Amino acid sequence: MPLALLALTIGAFAIGTTEFVIVGLIPTIASNLNVNLPSAGLLVSFYALGVAVGAPVLTALTGRVPRKVLLVALMALFTAANLLAWRAPGYDTLIVARVLSGLAHGAFFSVGSVIATSLVPKEKSASAIATMFSGLTVAFVTGVPLGTIVGQHFGWRATFLVVAAFGLIAMTGALVFVPKNIAHTVPASIRRQAELFAQPRLLLVFAMTAVGYGGSLIAFTYVAPILEQISGFTPTVVGVVLLVYGVSVAVGNFWGGKFADTHGPIPALKVIFGVLAVVLLLLEVTASSKALVLLTVLAWGAVAFGNVPALQVYVVKQAERFAPHSVGVASGMNIAAFNLGVAGGSSAGGQIVTHLGLMHTPWIAALVVLAALALTILSGRLDGRTRRPGKAAVRTASTCVL
Repeated sequence: MPLALLALTIGAFAIGTTEFVIVGLIPTIASNLNVNLPSAGLLVSFYALGVAVGAPVLTALTGRVPRKVLLVALMALFTAANLLAWRAPGYDTLIVARVLSGLAHGAFFSVGSVIATSLVPKEKSASAIATMFSGLTVAFVTGVPLGTIVGQHFGWRATFLVVAAFGLIAMTGALVFVPKNIAHTVPASIRRQAELFAQPRLLLVFAMTAVGYGGSLIAFTYVAPILEQISGFTPTVVGVVLLVYGVSVAVGNFWGGKFADTHGPIPALKVIFGVLAVVLLLLEVTASSKALVLLTVLAWGAVAFGNVPALQVYVVKQAERFAPHSVGVASGMNIAAFNLGVAGGSSAGGQIVTHLGLMHTPWIAALVVLAALALTILSGRLDGRTRRPGKAAVRTASTCVL
């Protein structure tokens, strides 16, 4: 592996860890900063909003900046943001740190993909991108649960310090090993990106993404309080449960990609959304049993992110049909839709916890996922009424950017 590609992978690992490690630390942060659980949960929302803005806007605004300079600057911003979180004197500063981290996340994978493909022969481009994105999978399997355990034993601030250290390693690796002159095409302008919103069929896919992904986040944002307060697990054991969840996510993401390859994205999404809704409803019943909730969490991980490959492939197919000159832009906008779903889902979860109670999040999450299933069925029926173009060879990736 080229050392520059290793630096990109480490950067992806650090970004993937900081995005969702906050979920396992919500009870700890709430207690330490004297805020309630919904306020702590908003830290997930603000990060996701940073990603949703950073992906299209920063990518467009920095289109003429040399790729190496931009990558180093983004990792410097990411590292500084996590150091700010480490030293945050209060809740407001921590919000600022989360938004800045999200902004760096949003543009990192865009520039990283260009750099990764430039480091290897053309026939190995897909493998290079998959290698970089594998940092996200490793983050979910190890970074998030281990970061949770570190935060519970040494304080939540220590987790952000460790993440900042990985960001510094990635930034140094990029500075030393990434070539200076990397050819790239100027990304689409913000105006060109906005043109996609004039395509109703693409808007439908973005809605499927935001609603389907966001539905799960209504409950996932508060999984640590559920496991501690309802299931009776200690904070340390919650970290272990999240490790099991992460392994299940990695398997489910791979399975979701294979299933979409074999059966097509719409059939795959129908199954995944349907099973996810059932699992969330089961959580309502099994949360009070340690053994049963472990099985539920295992099943949850298997389908929670399994929809990502199918949704990404489907938006590409729809863009090829309805906006053939903006396929890459549509794919990037779908990433923004994922993060809008995260922001909306975690915010809605906070309102539910405030006004109804913690254990109302699973069944309401299930209803939102069922709404995504309804949108999927609608989109599939509309596809059947439209003249189908020639079959395009589109393959899924087992790991996608979130």
